[in-house]
Amino acid sequence: MYKLLFCTAEIQSMGMNNFSNSIDLLHRALDVETLRYQVTANNISNSQVPNYKRQSVNFESELKRVFESRDNAHNEFRMETTHPDHIQSEQPRDWKKVEPRRVTDYLTTANANGNNVDVEEEAMNVAKIQMQYRLLSQLTNFEFSQVNIAMKKI
Repeated sequence: MYKLLFCTAEIQSMGMNNFSNSIDLLHRALDVETLRYQVTANNISNSQVPNYKRQSVNFESELKRVFESRDNAHNEFRMETTHPDHIQSEQPRDWKKVEPRRVTDYLTTANANGNNVDVEEEAMNVAKIQMQYRLLSQLTNFEFSQVNIAMKKI
């Protein structure tokens, strides 16, 4: 959750603090938490399958990398291309195009059968995901309540 709040602060510091960007980021975060819940449920259901490797979801670090690339784009050397076949320098990516990735943990083995799912850890992840989803829902509700208050004053 801290990572998402960091990303929200990044959007605000980039002068992008408006209702639609905030709602878009919150909506995407809710979708990511839903995916995390599904991946964690899949891990739990496969906890006894030999050689199954647990998966997790990576989103916030990719989002942070996009924000950092945008911040650094103003200070970096950029090649100018005069032909479509020239090598393109890296362009800052749009944060709205960042997609969550499923990451498989091949490095650890928790059980003798080659499975690396710790059911207790996954149960803790479920509780954490539920709390984060609840918080994101409350933040979304707050954003809409602010618009509602503003519209009542008009």
